Amino acid sequence: MKKFLAMALSLALAFTAAGCGKGDDPDKKSEGVMTYAEYDAAALKSEVTIEAYVQAKQSWWDNKATLYTQDKEGAYFIYNMPCSEDEYAKLTTGTKIKVTGFKEEWSGEVEITDVSTFEIMDGNYIAKAVDVTSELGTDDLIKRQNQFVSFKGMTVEAKTDPSGNEVAFLYNWDGSGTQEGNSDLYFDVSKDGKTYTFTVESYLCDNTTDVYKTVEALKVGDVIDMEGFLYWYNGVNPHITSVTPAK
Repeated sequence: MKKFLAMALSLALAFTAAGCGKGDDPDKKSEGVMTYAEYDAAALKSEVTIEAYVQAKQSWWDNKATLYTQDKEGAYFIYNMPCSEDEYAKLTTGTKIKVTGFKEEWSGEVEITDVSTFEIMDGNYIAKAVDVTSELGTDDLIKRQNQFVSFKGMTVEAKTDPSGNEVAFLYNWDGSGTQEGNSDLYFDVSKDGKTYTFTVESYLCDNTTDVYKTVEALKVGDVIDMEGFLYWYNGVNPHITSVTPAK
């Protein structure tokens, strides 16, 4: 009886291990798929094929999706990927996809666009935010481009609105937007004497989200922790998804 139970337990464990391993390794690539290092080394305007996991959906419009994706090696910003509304609904956080498109750059942001094919695959992976506070202002920071990252102990600095008032944030980069218009939020934060501009991208986190409302309530001098995606626009311009008081 004990021998029978031991054999049954061994078989159960084997099936469990096999089931957990299928498609769940974010480092495992299919044949013909680039590693992140190969993608990073590929020339701009060259065709690339990658596998990655959806970390956030920025937008869907006119049967095109814009996504933040990542694996354990690096991250990929996928812009205007042809995608039906039904397919878009299936792209929940952690979903694995295979994408073929072209590597392009726009104002410093490296992305995959002109996507010819994409496929939803087995597997799931959700990245944890990597603390890059110490990398701000260094040449190493760009190596984290598009990754889910965090910033700790940043101080809110004053911006100047169109009327000349000092404020904690602006609707749009120049203060021309409104809350009702669901404008992007721009705010400055500093660390170790250097100031950086961060953004709440309204397509990603609109005016109904907690992070949007939290940034609207910020005061100059507040010290905060943040999470978001390390987007690039003529320099580092993180798209922030979470803001909390510094611990």
